Amino acid sequence: MLSKNLRPSKAEIAFLDQAYKKFYEIYRETLNDEFWEKDSYYRFFRIKTAFEIYAELLNYEPIKWEIKLIKKNRPPMEGELGSELFKCIRNIFAHFPFFDSWNEVWINKLLINWYKEGQTIDRFLRKYVGKDEIHLRIWEGDKKQMTYLSITFPNEYNDNTQIYLKDIMSEREGVKFSLILMKKIIDTQLIHPNF
Repeated sequence: MLSKNLRPSKAEIAFLDQAYKKFYEIYRETLNDEFWEKDSYYRFFRIKTAFEIYAELLNYEPIKWEIKLIKKNRPPMEGELGSELFKCIRNIFAHFPFFDSWNEVWINKLLINWYKEGQTIDRFLRKYVGKDEIHLRIWEGDKKQMTYLSITFPNEYNDNTQIYLKDIMSEREGVKFSLILMKKIIDTQLIHPNF
């Protein structure tokens, strides 16, 4: 009876093994300066894949527990960014696959709710429209440098105003921050996080 409740299960191990391998491959690639010199379409494909993997990892119960702890114990908004914002971005990629680069991605209320109101993206934007900009910094230990970025929430959320992803957060700094925070969260489930 006890063995059925142990984490991770055999199925979870199979999924986690594949998810972690691919996520870490992309993570290492994006921290390399040469990645940012590659074609915008290639970068976008890799970034989308990382967000998709992370969003799937958010379904793993121990990671959900970690997000709750972050929301309770870490600086304001870190848990919300690590869950709500990243899942929103993943859903934009998944539900609106019309774009070929980060800077092209835009949404508005009409597009988001074409099928049904109140889904993840709609809920996120309703919650954060007009909220103050968040200023963040990330330490890249390998390079011994601090990178600064801002996350800006839209001032308007309606049928006519296009909300560009690049205006919420820049591609290079935003993605680096996102993947570093994602890694920090998923690392909590590894005994030796040098994957």
